[in-house]
Amino acid sequence: MKKVLVTGGLGFIGSNFVRMLLRETRLEVVNLDLITYAGNPENLLEFEGNDRYTFVKGDIASPKDAAKAMEGVDTVFNFAAESHVDNSINDSDPFVRTNISGTKNMVDVAMKKGIDRFVHVSTDEVYGSVEKGSSTEGDLLKPRNPYSATKAASDLLALSYVSTYGIDLVVTRSSNNYGPYQYPEKVIPLFVTNLLEGKKVPLYGNGKNVRDWLFVEDNCAGILAAGLKGKKGEIYNIGGGNEITNIELTHKILELMGKGEEAIERVADRKGHDLRYSLDSSKIKKLGWAPQKKFDDGLKETIEWYKNNPKWWKKLKVKK
Repeated sequence: MKKVLVTGGLGFIGSNFVRMLLRETRLEVVNLDLITYAGNPENLLEFEGNDRYTFVKGDIASPKDAAKAMEGVDTVFNFAAESHVDNSINDSDPFVRTNISGTKNMVDVAMKKGIDRFVHVSTDEVYGSVEKGSSTEGDLLKPRNPYSATKAASDLLALSYVSTYGIDLVVTRSSNNYGPYQYPEKVIPLFVTNLLEGKKVPLYGNGKNVRDWLFVEDNCAGILAAGLKGKKGEIYNIGGGNEITNIELTHKILELMGKGEEAIERVADRKGHDLRYSLDSSKIKKLGWAPQKKFDDGLKETIEWYKNNPKWWKKLKVKK
């Protein structure tokens, strides 16, 4: 692995992945991003002029854009996706186009270019709601909203290219990410920035939905491990091991920001709201990966980042 393509590299997880590669490896990095509402050029301003970094504005669903970005590349990390569940409920068309058609185009072009390895980045939400135990990579997929359904479809489509065409491809599925540079539509940055603005935090339903939280840098390390050491055609779950209910998360944020119960605004539950996600990550741990960041420490760091970077997030909330 010498030169890699990262799609969606101006988004939350993608930009953290690019930052990790440029700081911690000697790899050359090409970033293909369409700069949609959640893609922010400011996320990687520090690397403008870096001789190991090239930005290509383009669409993963465009054969021409994908081919241009893959020139000279040996490995692809496909992060680009529409990912906000509420948006998918309101209009699933962009999710079908980007998550399914975009993935198909990327693997098609990768085969034509003779790419050595393709890493398709996915989510724990493809497993659906998990009442007991933890999802393993071989479990049946039961997505329950348009976002997770399109991601499940993209996973299956990408994996079919392994058996049909022989492409060297692996899939990663991670739990809920949090950390710096996350677009403020997601729960942690939304709650933190609302409180910084003197607003209430909108809590869905009874708040008993359970999520497993994974610090974004730990996820990036796991995805890189899968890219370097993963076995062709395999899926790797990447979980944080930090399962808490949404109401517990809310209370943690309120306490860290010196706020009380009066800052909670109860709102109607989301349609098709999965009760619980949980991942068995034992498979990727065999590759030498393990999460490093304790949740309470990561949450404090994340809150401090948003406190210290109002210029970054305030303009994004105005756009909304």
